Amino acid sequence: MLLLYLLQSKAMEPYINKTIPVQKIFFIAGLVLLITGMGWGLVGGLQYLAPGYLKQYLSFEKVRPLHVSSVVFWIIMGAVGSVATYLQEHTGKKIFSTAFLRIQLLLFSGSIVLILASYVMGIFGGREYWEFHPVIAVPIVFAWILFLINFIKTAGSLIKQPVYVWMWITGIVFFLFTYIESYLWLIPYFRNNIVNDMTVQWKSYGSMVGSWNMLIYGSSIFLLDKISGSKQYSYSRIAFLLYFLGLFNLMFNWGHHIYTLPTHGYIKHISYAVSMTELLLLGRIIYSWKKSLDTAKKHFHLLSYRFLAAADAWIFLTLGLAIAMSIPAINVYTHGTHITVGHTMGATIGINSFLLLAFAFDILNDTCRSFDPYKKLFNRGYWVANISLLIFWLSLIGAGILKAQWQMSVRPEPFSSMMLGLRPFFTVFFVSGLLLLTGFIWILYPLLKNQWICYNRSKKKEKRPLRAKAPAKRLSPSLFSIE
Repeated sequence: MLLLYLLQSKAMEPYINKTIPVQKIFFIAGLVLLITGMGWGLVGGLQYLAPGYLKQYLSFEKVRPLHVSSVVFWIIMGAVGSVATYLQEHTGKKIFSTAFLRIQLLLFSGSIVLILASYVMGIFGGREYWEFHPVIAVPIVFAWILFLINFIKTAGSLIKQPVYVWMWITGIVFFLFTYIESYLWLIPYFRNNIVNDMTVQWKSYGSMVGSWNMLIYGSSIFLLDKISGSKQYSYSRIAFLLYFLGLFNLMFNWGHHIYTLPTHGYIKHISYAVSMTELLLLGRIIYSWKKSLDTAKKHFHLLSYRFLAAADAWIFLTLGLAIAMSIPAINVYTHGTHITVGHTMGATIGINSFLLLAFAFDILNDTCRSFDPYKKLFNRGYWVANISLLIFWLSLIGAGILKAQWQMSVRPEPFSSMMLGLRPFFTVFFVSGLLLLTGFIWILYPLLKNQWICYNRSKKKEKRPLRAKAPAKRLSPSLFSIE
């Protein structure tokens, strides 16, 4: 059903043009990928508790990339949808080429289907994150180039632009660069030297995360300006100083991923110094904490602002863990443990996903139905998701600490015995993951249901004979806020 919904461009053309723009379809497809990816993660968690579960059909080596790719493409689809929408709102004009955006959507959708299907069939051929065959990377690159052209043509000059426009163009350019860089292993010079190969791979992935963070963080600044009704911060000196600090980290702080590789020492020293500049960001968060509490009291009834507030808390937690992991004496223990997984989950769900949900509730709020009947369901889902994510995160850190002790032990016990000792943490990990998925479903159910109902109503109206009719009242404010 989803593929038909996305790919029937001619049949859906009136609806896309009048009711749901292509940018919103990016978000809807991304939200489906989010739920799908969390479902695969739950299957993987169950396989930790019951090794060999579904091994004949969906072994862990299939489930893991299904989970990772689904969540990564949720982030990418959501980031594209938010940037494309907010760019139009910022410039006050339509996107340069809606056709380019549709082609990009079709290329992404087709590629994602091929990627997930290839994993299910056990067809691989790539590397971590991108474990699919490299041929499928070609349409993704082409689609991203169309996105770059669309952005440049729509934004126009970069002179006197707010900080979020600079963040968007930086994220788009660097993602294209790092994505292509992640395929340097296809060249024998890199592939035939394991140190060069792993260095480039981990470097490209670290910078790639920084690239899509630029897209998401830029959109969050735009949304905050939109809520406050002022653009004072986005043109301020501190905003641009933090932007350049983020750019500096994007380009150079990936080195903590390769502390364990026998590469040049100066790379590790520079990366350590750059990683420690994140303390400035941490200090900024702490300094602004009281002010953010006052702001939260004013805007917490807004659904989008609730996710921004949750992401703010997770930035604090994840950044603290990231700084600790960047210290070489600690990194040698944490590398390759569940602490790294916990850091990734905190960043992917607590920061990126919550920020993207803030954009989703802003961008998809203009529906034909009121959100009032879903208030209790949303509140329940919001708190269940946040609390279960914290338990989920702590269980991974706990499992990582025990595994780190085992890794550095002079006479370690057998691996199977160590994993058996981690079962209590895996049990908490699985149960909290199940609750986390439940919370997200409660949050997203009304959003997706409203979109689906409005889509069906639009189709029925197209079939009816045209009649003179008074314009319908918009009900979007009740979706955007809870009084």
